[in-house]
Amino acid sequence: MKHIILAAALTGLTLGAGSALAAPDGAKLYQEKTCVACHGKDAKTPLMPNYPRLAGQNAAYAEQQMKDIKSGVRANGQSAAMKGVMHLVSDAEMKALAEYLSKLK
Repeated sequence: MKHIILAAALTGLTLGAGSALAAPDGAKLYQEKTCVACHGKDAKTPLMPNYPRLAGQNAAYAEQQMKDIKSGVRANGQSAAMKGVMHLVSDAEMKALAEYLSKLK
């Protein structure tokens, strides 16, 4: 009986850890974090002409820009509008968003 309970507990821990380690879904985050509102559904048609097109952007560059805006290192251009959103985005989510955007053509 002890073995069954132990095995069940270990299985639960393993399954829980697996889902906790799953990478966030960049496409879903793009919608949820309201990126779509300013950068467009396709990440190619921004709301304003001076907002960047994000589709196909280099992942490392995009991730660093998000981190810099969040931390305040980047405070030029339209970064003030982004600063209000970036506090809602974790580092893992930034990475997922950047990867997603880099794969859009």
